[in-house]
Amino acid sequence: MNTDRSAIAPSRVLPLSNGTVLAALGVLGFSFSFPGTVWALDGFGPWSATGVRGVLAAVIALSALLATRSPLPDRADRPALAVVAVGCAIGFPLLTTLALRTSSTAHSAVVIGALPMATAAISVLLTRRRPSGVFWAASGTGAATVVAFALSQNHGRPTVADLYLFGALLLCAAGYAEGGRLSAHMPGWRVIAWGVVFAAPVNLAVCAWALPQEPVHLTAKALAGMAYIAGVSQFGGFVVWYRGMGLVGVARASQLQLAQPLLTLVWAVLLLGERFGSVVPLASVVVLACIAVTQRARAA
Repeated sequence: MNTDRSAIAPSRVLPLSNGTVLAALGVLGFSFSFPGTVWALDGFGPWSATGVRGVLAAVIALSALLATRSPLPDRADRPALAVVAVGCAIGFPLLTTLALRTSSTAHSAVVIGALPMATAAISVLLTRRRPSGVFWAASGTGAATVVAFALSQNHGRPTVADLYLFGALLLCAAGYAEGGRLSAHMPGWRVIAWGVVFAAPVNLAVCAWALPQEPVHLTAKALAGMAYIAGVSQFGGFVVWYRGMGLVGVARASQLQLAQPLLTLVWAVLLLGERFGSVVPLASVVVLACIAVTQRARAA
């Protein structure tokens, strides 16, 4: 008797793709960025911290490019790499560092909460590929949850740092979208490597101006924070993040970042001694549910 096996076979649980795993590792690496920046500010001024991290990251990136004898990027890719440089290697580090001088880690996490939606929206404009309605509904719910949660930590009051955070959001979203698009045909590590190398002249100029102006105290905490934000936040995290986006798509990978603010808040408790209320578990469940839905939703 012929039996339709597809009708009786149990549904399979699809394993996580390599792209999803790589993007998740990038999110994990980025989630330490704000605490690492706070540590760096223990010994550096905001402008000095931004310039030094950019220069150190450029040294790492250029060494990797030379060691692998990587070719120069194609002329057609250079405008997009310039967007990566401005958004991810100059604008976002500087503006978030300035914000963290007066804003708590929790409040600053609002920029990360809104980042997936901004990245997906810019990606739509660039590629003209529109995700499904379910995708947008779930990502919107997750973003709204994270934003509300982060703002609730400061009683919903906007701060002076909000302008910095909003600017950082727009610049980083553009850098993510362009970097993810380039990663479809260029190795992801080369995308961020060339991005930080393109940004190196600006960061060198910032160092030359800021270091004589801002006092520097080389404490162990400051050095550890600087090492992290230069090696991981500015370069290493992007290597796996852009590779993941290149494999699974910018819009879908960006939704994994909905978990990043909550992870940052965990590290803020463990590393910085900040304390939060019982709303954390509830927000975590809602956001993780939204991530699960967006990962399963198919692009229209």
